[in-house]
Amino acid sequence: MDKPTKMDKRKFLKVSALVTTGLALAPLWGCNPAKTENENKHRTGAENETAPDYEKRTEPFTLPDLQYPVEALEPNIDKMTMEIHHGKHHAGYVRKLNAALDGTKFNDMPLSVIMSNVSTDDTGVRNNGGGHYNHSLFWDVIAPNAGGLPEGKLNEAMKTAFGTFDDFKAAFSKAAKTRFGSGWAWLSVDDAGKLFISSTPNQDNPLMKNIVEQVGTPILGIDVWEHAYYLNYQNRRGDYIANFFNVIDWAKVGQRFVSSLG
Repeated sequence: MDKPTKMDKRKFLKVSALVTTGLALAPLWGCNPAKTENENKHRTGAENETAPDYEKRTEPFTLPDLQYPVEALEPNIDKMTMEIHHGKHHAGYVRKLNAALDGTKFNDMPLSVIMSNVSTDDTGVRNNGGGHYNHSLFWDVIAPNAGGLPEGKLNEAMKTAFGTFDDFKAAFSKAAKTRFGSGWAWLSVDDAGKLFISSTPNQDNPLMKNIVEQVGTPILGIDVWEHAYYLNYQNRRGDYIANFFNVIDWAKVGQRFVSSLG
């Protein structure tokens, strides 16, 4: 092979310098192969992820994140109660629901559809599916710096159904106070678009048409299991219920009302 001429050497050195410089500047130009590969992996993963939505089917169901810090509802609901209630109790319902669904007719159904189809024979799915649905709604309709009064269409519907807001508050509070043992009190919408108040034992809810007397779409619920309030209120359920009105996010409840009308 012929030896390179001096000119060839100069060209060779020039090209080598350009290549070396180009590799050095590649990260600045966005051409770093390793970085690009990592970014593509991250981007692909993000595209396959969906925001948690407890009313849609996930495989498996997952515990929804709180949209506020666990201490944000104090003094009405204390930090430790929130940590245990969300991170232990609700997480337990999710875990047991996924196990209970295995091999059943409910396995591919969205959660709200599961609730509408359970019966007294479906003990594991009923109890744990209800626990997941009820708590997911509960976290969504409470918030820090909330309370106040409902507005808009929800306000008008509440006036029609209950009279004044104080009348509603009294009826809702009574349903929560008089629920014997563990359970929930609900504000729901029936098939005619009318509001009603009811209560259910354990983790039942108004969607369970094969179980409850009054069927509807819940838009507000208060958990009156002792794990929801006992650390802070002990046996004073009435005080917990009274303070619950300080954390109701009426804007969220109003959105749920409008959505329930179709």
